[in-house]
Amino acid sequence: MSEEAEEIINLRSQITFLQNRVQELEEENAKFSSRLSSCRCDELQEKKPKEKCENLGEERGEMNSGCKKSGRKKATPKTPGYDTRIMNHHPRRYVALKVMYFGQRFYGFSLEAQMDPTVESEIFKALETTRLLIGDRKEIQYSRCGRTDKGVSAVGQVIALYLRSKLKDIDAHNKHSGETVPEEQDGQPEGEIDYVRVLNGVLPKDIRIVGWCPVPSDFSARFSCLSREYKYFFWNDNLNLLVMETAGKKLIGEHDFRNFCKMDAVKVHNYRRNVMSFEISPCDMRFEGHQLYAIKIKGSAFLWHQVRCMVAVLFMIGQGLESPEVIDALLDTRTLRKPQYLMAPEIPLVLLSCEFEGLKFSCSSDAGQALHVHLENECRLYHLQAAIFQEALLSHLPLSIGAENKDSSSNGVTRKKASHVPLMSRETEPSYEERRAKLETVKLRA
Repeated sequence: MSEEAEEIINLRSQITFLQNRVQELEEENAKFSSRLSSCRCDELQEKKPKEKCENLGEERGEMNSGCKKSGRKKATPKTPGYDTRIMNHHPRRYVALKVMYFGQRFYGFSLEAQMDPTVESEIFKALETTRLLIGDRKEIQYSRCGRTDKGVSAVGQVIALYLRSKLKDIDAHNKHSGETVPEEQDGQPEGEIDYVRVLNGVLPKDIRIVGWCPVPSDFSARFSCLSREYKYFFWNDNLNLLVMETAGKKLIGEHDFRNFCKMDAVKVHNYRRNVMSFEISPCDMRFEGHQLYAIKIKGSAFLWHQVRCMVAVLFMIGQGLESPEVIDALLDTRTLRKPQYLMAPEIPLVLLSCEFEGLKFSCSSDAGQALHVHLENECRLYHLQAAIFQEALLSHLPLSIGAENKDSSSNGVTRKKASHVPLMSRETEPSYEERRAKLETVKLRA
């Protein structure tokens, strides 16, 4: 299907959403009119005139003409665009959303990042635009499975939060793990808001919701996750893949990975993690005789930059600069501190999936079709851009450039060759104990 067809589907989705919203507003207006007809403001004027007027004004979004206006200014909404407190009378349900995003233009996933945009900030803008939020971040019990870094992508990120619902009796079901939901129709509970379609209609092109699932109120996208799986794509520039895979298998099991991460001695005190599986496999893509491969790593949880640090060491091993035994040495944290080395680049890393017990994500057929068309169009666009870059490469750059100066250790990045310093001979970073001691010294001085 064409881009025009995708646009038509999105417009129809937005029209349906707006029609439903108008119907909800009409119902609210009828409720407020009924309450206003029984208002006793005049009788209670002498007791609490100001409070009564203000309360009624907050409920209706305007001041009652039968009450005197208070001189107090309206409260500033907690979130831009609208005040979620006025939505509290709406039914809501606790849901998990599966999120896909392409991280190249984002400063990480988390809203707490110092730079903007982040994936999370864009998601919350969409939630506000669609009026799906009820309450602030604490009230909606928001949680996320992974906190990916700047430039990292995901096709299976998961978040959980309370969202507005059209089902009146859904609150009772939210309290139980075995939530009883209405019969499914077109891939989702009958009569419920089509969360995937509504959100994808306003999200930027590089973020998409791919499915949703009702979850119990004690669910946490972070702590209920059984495993996370990452993929790291790379070109085979004369790498010894057999030796890399042999070395990678040494990472499987529960180990102390402090020498394979960026240490955060303030927040993280346990560096033991369990890697469940490791494999290297070819992808269905080639360029100028080079095959694209992917490292797939699955674990219960990962430390900050852990995957990129592991991949960086594996590349050194694949280039013959280090032996597979260096993995054993780095895992022995009793005798060795982390040597200084650069992480692998962030762009090729993808959060592939997050595993949960009993979760089944779904979306309506319309939302699924629109998502398929969108991704198909994006793939075509990127192939066109690749064709333009290849034309520039063939037309303007001599073949000698790159052949003489290309360093396979950079995995495709052209740079000057530098002599390799073995990891065991490099300067080391401060240990966890040294970092903690420094923090305690700073506290005492403060």
